[in-house]
Amino acid sequence: MDTRLLRTFTTLARTGSFTAAAAELHLAQSTVTVQIRALEKDLRVRLFDRLPSGAVLTDTGARLLERAQHVLDAEDRLHHEAHTAAPIEGSVTLGASESLCAYRLPLAVAALSRDLPTVEIHMRAVGSPSEASEQLSSGRVDVSLLLESRVDIPHLETEVIGHEPLALVAAPGHPWVETQASLRHPGEQVDLGELGELGELGELNEQTFFLLEEGCSYSDDFARQLLATPGEPPRITRFGSIEAVRACVEAGLGLALLPVVSVAADLASGRLRTLRNFPEVPILMLRHRSRWTSPAAQTVMARLRRLAAEGWVGG
Repeated sequence: MDTRLLRTFTTLARTGSFTAAAAELHLAQSTVTVQIRALEKDLRVRLFDRLPSGAVLTDTGARLLERAQHVLDAEDRLHHEAHTAAPIEGSVTLGASESLCAYRLPLAVAALSRDLPTVEIHMRAVGSPSEASEQLSSGRVDVSLLLESRVDIPHLETEVIGHEPLALVAAPGHPWVETQASLRHPGEQVDLGELGELGELGELNEQTFFLLEEGCSYSDDFARQLLATPGEPPRITRFGSIEAVRACVEAGLGLALLPVVSVAADLASGRLRTLRNFPEVPILMLRHRSRWTSPAAQTVMARLRRLAAEGWVGG
């Protein structure tokens, strides 16, 4: 089988567009179409549904995508081993959660690009461990960084490379902010499992909380503890975006548990106040156990470990 057809297949699956795939592969769009048709004819299956919105994998296509990526990994490894003295080069795609994409990786990737000019680094948003698993399995990303207390997916290898502190925050005019000012230890740290400590701030079941969507482990843990408190459960609204959560809290609509890095500017300017600090949540680096990690990806992973250990100051 011509592996060029497989590379076109995986690229089209990742981009969802014949035009984008052609541009990335430096081919004419008609050539991409011909290659996909040739692969479908060879395999005797339909790999994509051609829709107005783009190319969408069929169930069969989705099932074969990971297999195709394994073949391409083997080809890449063969080329690398045939040229062991070759310089580190290639393309690496990083998947990362919103807070890391927005507040940690831009400067880090800029520094990596300067230090590794022959490595092309891309970023891709990954919202949850399950999404990271799918993207790593399909080859859409080479490595993922998530802000999660745990990831229990057997085929993913996880490594803690750093930590981010969490804080319960509110707008300055929120009643709990005034209550906090009278506490002996305002802003002190409490555990997710010790929400009884927040009793000093008021009744939990009278409050509105804005949290990140289900699948975010630290938000899930916090929501479970809130719902386990005596009395009527508090009002909880969940969003898929930190920006949406932050906007609601800044408007005085409720409270939120967020990574401190995502609200650092708001805390510094006084638009938000810290009510309580929470234990740090790990930054997890994830890779697929059975997929080959290219030398370029290994180099990027090593640099990211160092940057995280230095508190990202290297970016």
